[in-house]
Amino acid sequence: MASPSNYSTAPVSEFLLICFPNYQSWQHWLSLPLSLLFLLAMGANATLLLTIQLEASLHEPMYYLLSLLSLLDIVLCLTVIPKVLAIFWFDLRSISFSACFLQMFIMNCFLAMESCTFMVMAYDRYVAICHPLRYPSIITDRFVVRATIFVVARNGLFFLPVPVLSSRLRYCAGNIIKNCICTNLSVSKLSCDDITFNRLYQFVAGWTLLGSDLILIVLSYSFILKAVLRIKAEGAAAKALSTCGSHFILILFFSTVLLVLVITNLARKRIPPDVPILLNILHHLIPPALNPIVYGVRTKEIKQGI
Repeated sequence: MASPSNYSTAPVSEFLLICFPNYQSWQHWLSLPLSLLFLLAMGANATLLLTIQLEASLHEPMYYLLSLLSLLDIVLCLTVIPKVLAIFWFDLRSISFSACFLQMFIMNCFLAMESCTFMVMAYDRYVAICHPLRYPSIITDRFVVRATIFVVARNGLFFLPVPVLSSRLRYCAGNIIKNCICTNLSVSKLSCDDITFNRLYQFVAGWTLLGSDLILIVLSYSFILKAVLRIKAEGAAAKALSTCGSHFILILFFSTVLLVLVITNLARKRIPPDVPILLNILHHLIPPALNPIVYGVRTKEIKQGI
């Protein structure tokens, strides 16, 4: 007769995602607003991408950066939300071993890419407002290409070890993930190996990259604010503050939700486990829905293009 240990060390071929373990009755009610937000995010970003592609006057570096942001938002939404809705509507909880770690990589990598893109866009606005005469020579198509390569390479290289480290662990504590998505923390808890280095690497890499991006964004907008307050032309300062202010608020919202998500994960014993799960889902939905509206619809040229 086989011993229990033989079963516990058997290789895991798939995981089962259990959304909201304490309040599973919420799922059908949540599916409606989540699906509406998903359609809004996909429709708004697709419209923005199509408008920039078809309108020749929008073939400029600033709009190429907006296209990059929209593309990242679409990939993030498609990576997370369809699976969540499939669980809610059809009870399709299983996810293969490889698909789980692919989802983990895309979520970590593309969220960091989005943060890095915000930083590049803040620099674009800084040059446009603080050094307008030098803007055409600094922010060129070549600059956008180099920035895109930097965004992809930096975050891809830094976050590739996260799913690699998790996939090399031995899973002997079952295959039920108490989450709607394959986060590193939720998956690695099922391992019988020491996961200290795994968690430490993600924490250090994440906050080093996201923290440095946020610092540079704040510095850029600080210089912008200082320059705007010196503008004496009637209405020019108010217009610049209105545009850059909405951008900065959106970036702060993106960073604040990430911070709240980390705090709730660290304080799981004091906070119901369903709260960080819901925050994680919303963080993959609300920014992608708001980004094209704040960055795109509030831009006169894009509204004309639409």
